[in-house]
Amino acid sequence: MTPYAFVYSLHLLAALVWVGGMFFAWMVLRPAAVTALEAPARLKLWLAVFPRFFYWVWAAVIVLPITGVGMLHLRFSGFEAAPRYVHIMIGLYVAMLALFLRIQLLQLPELRRAVVAEDWPNGGAVLGRIRRLVGINLLLGLLVVAIAGARPSF
Repeated sequence: MTPYAFVYSLHLLAALVWVGGMFFAWMVLRPAAVTALEAPARLKLWLAVFPRFFYWVWAAVIVLPITGVGMLHLRFSGFEAAPRYVHIMIGLYVAMLALFLRIQLLQLPELRRAVVAEDWPNGGAVLGRIRRLVGINLLLGLLVVAIAGARPSF
């Protein structure tokens, strides 16, 4: 395996974990939880799910720029020589990171406080805000995957 292939594989795996996890949460887990659980149990479920998923997102958040910079240097000899689609993907990563940090640092503690206080209406409102941010992040992640898939072949 070439160094580029190794770095590229790690990059793809990190993106798969992050975007695939959001897809699963949005398209499978959320509808099932709404159908099967009452609001208090559903909020407790999400409070248990998010930290477990965010552990893996943090890994992806760290691996993606490291491998991305590695690919920039191995393939394009740096940022300046990289094609426009690479610049767009980097920008989308920054936007996704900002949304993730907003959820992790602001929304999740607010959800935790609401659940501990058994303030179910406020918890539901916070979960709704998290759901919207995850939905936006999922769309951005799918856009990155589409751009990567449509890029010129190596």
